[in-house]
Amino acid sequence: MNAGAIGLGLAFAFMWSSAFTSARVIVEYAPPLASLSLRFLISGLLGVMIARMLGQSFRLTPAQWRATVIFGICQNALYLGLNFVAMQWVEASLASIIASTMPLMVAIAGWLVFRERLSPLALAGLGLGIVGVVLIMGARIGAGVDLLGVALCFIAAAALTVATLAVRGASSGGNVMMIVGLQMLIGSAVLAVPAALFEPLEVTWSWQLVVAFAYTTLVPGLAATWVWFTLVNRIGAVKAATFHFLNPFFGVAIAAALLGEQLGLSDVVGVVVIAAGILAVQLSKQTPTTS
Repeated sequence: MNAGAIGLGLAFAFMWSSAFTSARVIVEYAPPLASLSLRFLISGLLGVMIARMLGQSFRLTPAQWRATVIFGICQNALYLGLNFVAMQWVEASLASIIASTMPLMVAIAGWLVFRERLSPLALAGLGLGIVGVVLIMGARIGAGVDLLGVALCFIAAAALTVATLAVRGASSGGNVMMIVGLQMLIGSAVLAVPAALFEPLEVTWSWQLVVAFAYTTLVPGLAATWVWFTLVNRIGAVKAATFHFLNPFFGVAIAAALLGEQLGLSDVVGVVVIAAGILAVQLSKQTPTTS
Protein backbone atom coordinates (compact mmCIF):
# COMPACT_ATOMS: atom_id res chain seq x y z
CA MET A 1 0.00 0.00 0.00
CA ASN A 2 1.64 3.25 -1.15
CA ALA A 3 1.52 6.71 0.40
CA GLY A 4 -1.27 7.84 -1.93
CA ALA A 5 -3.54 5.00 -0.86
CA ILE A 6 -2.77 5.63 2.82
CA GLY A 7 -3.63 9.29 2.35
CA LEU A 8 -6.94 8.40 0.70
CA GLY A 9 -7.73 5.94 3.49
CA LEU A 10 -7.02 8.47 6.23
CA ALA A 11 -9.05 11.12 4.43
CA PHE A 12 -11.98 8.75 4.04
CA ALA A 13 -11.92 7.68 7.70
CA PHE A 14 -11.88 11.29 8.89
CA MET A 15 -14.60 12.49 6.52
CA TRP A 16 -16.83 9.47 7.16
CA SER A 17 -16.50 9.86 10.94
CA SER A 18 -17.18 13.60 10.86
CA ALA A 19 -20.61 13.01 9.29
CA PHE A 20 -22.10 12.04 12.66
CA THR A 21 -21.19 15.37 14.24
CA SER A 22 -22.58 17.44 11.35
CA ALA A 23 -25.73 15.28 11.30
CA ARG A 24 -26.23 15.86 15.01
CA VAL A 25 -26.19 19.60 14.38
CA ILE A 26 -28.61 19.37 11.45
CA VAL A 27 -31.29 17.39 13.30
CA GLU A 28 -31.37 20.01 16.05
CA TYR A 29 -32.71 22.56 13.58
CA ALA A 30 -34.46 20.64 10.78
CA PRO A 31 -36.44 17.43 10.13
CA PRO A 32 -33.93 14.59 9.62
CA LEU A 33 -35.34 12.73 6.60
CA ALA A 34 -36.22 15.85 4.61
CA SER A 35 -32.77 17.30 5.32
CA LEU A 36 -31.05 14.11 4.23
CA SER A 37 -33.19 13.80 1.09
CA LEU A 38 -32.29 17.37 0.09
CA ARG A 39 -28.62 16.72 0.84
CA PHE A 40 -28.61 13.67 -1.43
CA LEU A 41 -30.45 15.55 -4.16
CA ILE A 42 -27.83 18.30 -4.19
CA SER A 43 -24.87 15.92 -3.84
CA GLY A 44 -26.28 13.58 -6.48
CA LEU A 45 -26.85 16.34 -9.03
CA LEU A 46 -23.36 17.71 -8.41
CA GLY A 47 -21.90 14.21 -8.76
CA VAL A 48 -23.67 13.59 -12.08
CA MET A 49 -22.62 17.01 -13.40
CA ILE A 50 -18.98 16.40 -12.46
CA ALA A 51 -19.15 12.93 -13.99
CA ARG A 52 -20.44 14.33 -17.28
CA MET A 53 -17.69 16.96 -17.26
CA LEU A 54 -15.18 14.11 -16.84
CA GLY A 55 -16.68 12.34 -19.84
CA GLN A 56 -18.41 9.60 -17.87
CA SER A 57 -21.72 8.21 -19.12
CA PHE A 58 -24.93 6.72 -17.79
CA ARG A 59 -24.10 3.45 -19.52
CA LEU A 60 -23.50 1.14 -16.59
CA THR A 61 -23.39 -2.63 -16.78
CA PRO A 62 -26.38 -4.54 -15.36
CA ALA A 63 -24.22 -5.57 -12.40
CA GLN A 64 -23.24 -1.94 -11.79
CA TRP A 65 -26.86 -0.76 -11.93
CA ARG A 66 -27.96 -3.50 -9.53
CA ALA A 67 -25.17 -2.78 -7.06
CA THR A 68 -25.70 0.99 -7.35
CA VAL A 69 -29.40 0.66 -6.54
CA ILE A 70 -28.65 -1.60 -3.57
CA PHE A 71 -25.97 0.79 -2.34
CA GLY A 72 -28.25 3.80 -2.76
CA ILE A 73 -31.07 2.18 -0.81
CA CYS A 74 -29.07 0.43 1.91
CA GLN A 75 -26.39 3.04 2.64
CA ASN A 76 -28.10 6.31 1.79
CA ALA A 77 -31.76 5.67 2.55
CA LEU A 78 -31.58 3.07 5.33
CA TYR A 79 -28.19 3.52 6.98
CA LEU A 80 -27.98 7.29 6.93
CA GLY A 81 -31.74 7.80 7.19
CA LEU A 82 -32.00 5.70 10.34
CA ASN A 83 -28.90 7.35 11.82
CA PHE A 84 -30.29 10.84 11.18
CA VAL A 85 -33.54 9.89 12.91
CA ALA A 86 -31.70 8.21 15.79
CA MET A 87 -29.48 11.23 16.43
CA GLN A 88 -32.48 13.17 17.59
CA TRP A 89 -32.07 11.09 20.77
CA VAL A 90 -28.52 9.66 20.88
CA GLU A 91 -25.17 11.41 20.83
CA ALA A 92 -23.03 11.59 17.71
CA SER A 93 -20.18 9.74 19.43
CA LEU A 94 -22.39 6.75 20.26
CA ALA A 95 -23.86 6.65 16.75
CA SER A 96 -20.36 6.67 15.25
CA ILE A 97 -19.21 3.88 17.55
CA ILE A 98 -22.15 1.67 16.60
CA ALA A 99 -21.66 2.39 12.90
CA SER A 100 -17.99 1.51 13.19
CA THR A 101 -18.93 -2.09 14.04
CA MET A 102 -19.92 -2.61 10.39
CA PRO A 103 -16.68 -4.47 9.47
CA LEU A 104 -17.41 -6.91 12.30
CA MET A 105 -20.92 -7.41 10.95
CA VAL A 106 -19.50 -8.02 7.46
CA ALA A 107 -17.24 -10.75 8.87
CA ILE A 108 -20.16 -12.34 10.73
CA ALA A 109 -22.33 -12.18 7.59
CA GLY A 110 -19.58 -13.83 5.57
CA TRP A 111 -19.40 -16.63 8.11
CA LEU A 112 -23.14 -17.17 8.47
CA VAL A 113 -24.35 -16.51 4.92
CA PHE A 114 -21.41 -17.39 2.68
CA ARG A 115 -19.88 -20.05 4.95
CA GLU A 116 -16.52 -18.33 4.90
CA ARG A 117 -13.99 -19.89 7.25
CA LEU A 118 -12.68 -17.49 9.89
CA SER A 119 -9.06 -17.63 10.94
CA PRO A 120 -8.05 -17.55 14.62
CA LEU A 121 -7.09 -13.88 14.17
CA ALA A 122 -10.53 -13.07 12.76
CA LEU A 123 -12.27 -14.92 15.59
CA ALA A 124 -10.15 -13.02 18.11
CA GLY A 125 -11.07 -9.76 16.40
CA LEU A 126 -14.78 -10.55 16.53
CA GLY A 127 -14.47 -11.42 20.19
CA LEU A 128 -12.71 -8.14 20.92
CA GLY A 129 -15.33 -6.20 18.99
CA ILE A 130 -18.17 -7.80 20.92
CA VAL A 131 -16.43 -7.10 24.23
CA GLY A 132 -15.94 -3.45 23.25
CA VAL A 133 -19.59 -3.03 22.28
CA VAL A 134 -20.73 -4.65 25.55
CA LEU A 135 -18.49 -2.32 27.57
CA ILE A 136 -19.83 0.81 25.90
CA MET A 137 -23.47 -0.22 25.73
CA GLY A 138 -23.52 -1.44 29.33
CA ALA A 139 -22.33 1.93 30.57
CA ARG A 140 -24.61 3.91 28.25
CA ILE A 141 -27.71 1.86 29.12
CA GLY A 142 -26.93 2.32 32.79
CA ALA A 143 -26.78 6.06 32.16
CA GLY A 144 -30.23 6.02 30.54
CA VAL A 145 -29.46 6.12 26.82
CA ASP A 146 -32.49 6.09 24.52
CA LEU A 147 -32.96 2.44 23.52
CA LEU A 148 -35.02 3.22 20.41
CA GLY A 149 -32.23 5.41 19.10
CA VAL A 150 -29.66 2.69 19.82
CA ALA A 151 -31.80 0.07 18.06
CA LEU A 152 -32.11 2.31 14.98
CA CYS A 153 -28.33 2.75 14.91
CA PHE A 154 -27.75 -1.01 14.98
CA ILE A 155 -30.33 -1.59 12.23
CA ALA A 156 -28.59 1.13 10.23
CA ALA A 157 -25.23 -0.61 10.68
CA ALA A 158 -26.78 -3.85 9.42
CA ALA A 159 -28.02 -2.00 6.32
CA LEU A 160 -24.53 -0.59 5.78
CA THR A 161 -23.22 -4.15 5.94
CA VAL A 162 -25.43 -5.10 2.99
CA ALA A 163 -24.32 -1.97 1.13
CA THR A 164 -20.67 -2.80 1.72
CA LEU A 165 -21.11 -6.25 0.25
CA ALA A 166 -22.43 -4.54 -2.91
CA VAL A 167 -19.65 -1.97 -3.23
CA ARG A 168 -17.35 -4.13 -5.29
CA GLY A 169 -19.89 -4.58 -8.05
CA ALA A 170 -20.69 -0.88 -8.06
CA SER A 171 -17.11 0.36 -8.23
CA SER A 172 -15.67 -1.94 -10.90
CA GLY A 173 -15.78 -1.03 -14.58
CA GLY A 174 -15.23 2.75 -14.40
CA ASN A 175 -17.76 5.61 -14.22
CA VAL A 176 -16.99 6.02 -10.52
CA MET A 177 -18.25 9.60 -10.10
CA MET A 178 -21.39 8.82 -12.11
CA ILE A 179 -22.12 5.89 -9.79
CA VAL A 180 -21.56 8.15 -6.77
CA GLY A 181 -24.07 10.67 -8.10
CA LEU A 182 -26.67 8.10 -9.13
CA GLN A 183 -26.69 6.22 -5.84
CA MET A 184 -27.21 9.52 -4.01
CA LEU A 185 -30.16 10.42 -6.26
CA ILE A 186 -31.65 7.00 -5.49
CA GLY A 187 -31.29 7.66 -1.76
CA SER A 188 -32.88 11.08 -2.15
CA ALA A 189 -35.91 9.67 -3.95
CA VAL A 190 -36.44 6.89 -1.41
CA LEU A 191 -36.15 9.23 1.58
CA ALA A 192 -38.46 11.86 0.06
CA VAL A 193 -41.46 9.55 0.49
CA PRO A 194 -41.39 9.07 4.30
CA ALA A 195 -40.25 12.68 4.73
CA ALA A 196 -43.34 13.95 2.89
CA LEU A 197 -45.68 11.55 4.69
CA PHE A 198 -44.47 11.74 8.28
CA GLU A 199 -42.37 14.84 8.90
CA PRO A 200 -43.62 18.39 9.53
CA LEU A 201 -41.52 20.81 7.52
CA GLU A 202 -40.34 22.93 10.43
CA VAL A 203 -36.89 24.50 10.10
CA THR A 204 -35.14 26.77 12.61
CA TRP A 205 -32.69 28.70 10.49
CA SER A 206 -29.23 29.40 11.93
CA TRP A 207 -25.65 29.68 10.73
CA GLN A 208 -24.90 26.37 12.43
CA LEU A 209 -27.52 24.64 10.29
CA VAL A 210 -26.25 26.22 7.06
CA VAL A 211 -22.60 25.34 7.77
CA ALA A 212 -23.40 21.79 8.90
CA PHE A 213 -25.66 21.16 5.89
CA ALA A 214 -23.12 22.53 3.40
CA TYR A 215 -20.33 20.50 5.01
CA THR A 216 -22.25 17.21 5.14
CA THR A 217 -23.40 17.67 1.54
CA LEU A 218 -19.96 18.31 0.07
CA VAL A 219 -17.52 16.48 2.35
CA PRO A 220 -18.97 13.31 3.94
CA GLY A 221 -21.60 13.17 1.19
CA LEU A 222 -19.79 13.70 -2.10
CA ALA A 223 -16.05 13.73 -1.38
CA ALA A 224 -15.94 10.80 1.06
CA THR A 225 -18.02 8.56 -1.20
CA TRP A 226 -15.79 9.32 -4.19
CA VAL A 227 -12.67 8.70 -2.11
CA TRP A 228 -14.07 5.36 -0.92
CA PHE A 229 -14.89 4.09 -4.41
CA THR A 230 -11.49 5.31 -5.67
CA LEU A 231 -9.70 3.60 -2.80
CA VAL A 232 -11.55 0.32 -3.43
CA ASN A 233 -10.62 0.49 -7.11
CA ARG A 234 -6.97 1.14 -6.25
CA ILE A 235 -6.24 -1.38 -3.48
CA GLY A 236 -9.34 -3.59 -3.27
CA ALA A 237 -12.25 -3.73 -0.84
CA VAL A 238 -10.46 -5.84 1.77
CA LYS A 239 -7.45 -3.56 2.21
CA ALA A 240 -9.60 -0.43 1.95
CA ALA A 241 -11.86 -1.66 4.75
CA THR A 242 -8.84 -1.79 7.07
CA PHE A 243 -9.15 1.98 7.49
CA HIS A 244 -12.49 1.47 9.24
CA PHE A 245 -10.58 0.69 12.43
CA LEU A 246 -9.87 4.44 12.68
CA ASN A 247 -13.55 5.39 12.63
CA PRO A 248 -14.24 4.88 16.36
CA PHE A 249 -11.30 7.16 17.24
CA PHE A 250 -12.17 9.89 14.76
CA GLY A 251 -15.90 9.70 15.51
CA VAL A 252 -15.63 10.25 19.26
CA ALA A 253 -12.78 12.76 18.94
CA ILE A 254 -14.67 15.01 16.52
CA ALA A 255 -17.89 14.83 18.56
CA ALA A 256 -15.99 15.67 21.75
CA ALA A 257 -14.09 18.55 20.13
CA LEU A 258 -16.99 20.22 18.31
CA LEU A 259 -20.05 19.25 20.36
CA GLY A 260 -18.49 18.90 23.79
CA GLU A 261 -19.81 15.36 24.24
CA GLN A 262 -18.44 13.72 27.37
CA LEU A 263 -16.73 10.33 27.27
CA GLY A 264 -16.40 7.98 30.21
CA LEU A 265 -13.61 5.51 30.88
CA SER A 266 -15.73 2.63 29.55
CA ASP A 267 -16.24 4.57 26.29
CA VAL A 268 -12.51 5.09 25.83
CA VAL A 269 -11.64 1.49 26.63
CA GLY A 270 -14.49 0.23 24.46
CA VAL A 271 -13.39 2.34 21.47
CA VAL A 272 -9.82 0.99 21.73
CA VAL A 273 -11.06 -2.60 22.01
CA ILE A 274 -13.48 -2.24 19.07
CA ALA A 275 -10.77 -0.64 16.93
CA ALA A 276 -8.38 -3.50 17.77
CA GLY A 277 -11.08 -6.01 16.86
CA ILE A 278 -11.80 -4.32 13.52
CA LEU A 279 -8.10 -4.20 12.67
CA ALA A 280 -7.65 -7.88 13.54
CA VAL A 281 -10.61 -8.91 11.38
CA GLN A 282 -9.41 -6.88 8.41
CA LEU A 283 -5.81 -8.06 8.68
CA SER A 284 -6.99 -11.66 8.80
CA LYS A 285 -8.67 -11.19 5.40
CA GLN A 286 -5.38 -10.25 3.80
CA THR A 287 -4.01 -13.73 4.45
CA PRO A 288 -5.97 -16.41 2.56
CA THR A 289 -7.25 -19.25 4.69
CA THR A 290 -7.98 -22.76 3.56
CA SER A 291 -11.56 -23.89 3.48
